[in-house]
Amino acid sequence: MHLTDPTENKHLWSIILAGGEGERLRLFVRRWLGYHKPKQYCTFIGKRSMFQHTVDRADLLSSPRRRVTVIARSHHQEALAQLAGRETGELIVQPENRDTAAGILLPLTHVLARDPRATVVIYPSDHFVFPENRFAAALEAAVRASDLLNGRLILITVSPDRIDEDYGWIRPRLCLGCIGEHSLHKAESFVEKPHAELARQIMLSGALWSTLIVAARAQALWMLGWQIFPDLMELFEAYGASIGTSKEEASRQSIYQKMPRLNFSTHLLARIPANIVALEMRGVLWSDWGRPERIANTLKQIGREPAFSAEMTNRTAASHECPSLG
Repeated sequence: MHLTDPTENKHLWSIILAGGEGERLRLFVRRWLGYHKPKQYCTFIGKRSMFQHTVDRADLLSSPRRRVTVIARSHHQEALAQLAGRETGELIVQPENRDTAAGILLPLTHVLARDPRATVVIYPSDHFVFPENRFAAALEAAVRASDLLNGRLILITVSPDRIDEDYGWIRPRLCLGCIGEHSLHKAESFVEKPHAELARQIMLSGALWSTLIVAARAQALWMLGWQIFPDLMELFEAYGASIGTSKEEASRQSIYQKMPRLNFSTHLLARIPANIVALEMRGVLWSDWGRPERIANTLKQIGREPAFSAEMTNRTAASHECPSLG
């Protein structure tokens, strides 16, 4: 059931990032399933994979016809199979994985080619959220904020419950107000994957976890790309002219031969804190399922059993655990 009519905002688009190989969980998944499958296509609980959950959440806010999904070439058949019974939207095959900057700018180029007035919501496909209706309400607030604060990126954040070196952290400062129960803060700084002591310091200062879920005007995000990655943007600008023509696939192959490997968080968000507004999401359990013990602990919080055994989690757990403040 849709939270709102997804046809109401005809300029709202979903970008789903599903092109990763799931390297952090490769060993765990191979032991569990007997073969490798990127974690976003795995079903850790219930009957839907993480990818399917993400697609269904995105479709609560915007039409599937305005959903653009980035996948790897080797995942094409898996993605199509998992979309059976759902509208496919637009699937874009990355020639290679060049990290998250290219992974976001590639579908953004497609969105702008079709709708220069678009607002986009960017969804990583390997995250857990619960409950989904409260998550969708937070995203609706983020979309409204992106309209009110034209030119700012609205980054969904959550209050941390531990020190975690795998996450990005936002230091909030001036409160701009609230949309519903969600507060909006200007960002003082963005720190991607700090070491444990720095994570401890910034957590004690009130920093929030970045989810990498972003709502923004597409043109504003495009202009920030030009500000930070002019060489990269030249490639996508040239590619954009080919979209919808017989040269599109060849052009995509060509630009990826020159594509630098750049991270959206480290190389863009960390450099533009003045353009970021943090929306603190409340009443939603969120986790980046990059470690097996994180999956098991999250499901324990909601009283659910994972599809794998506790012994499997213990055998494959990372050699270090995130320190706790007690």
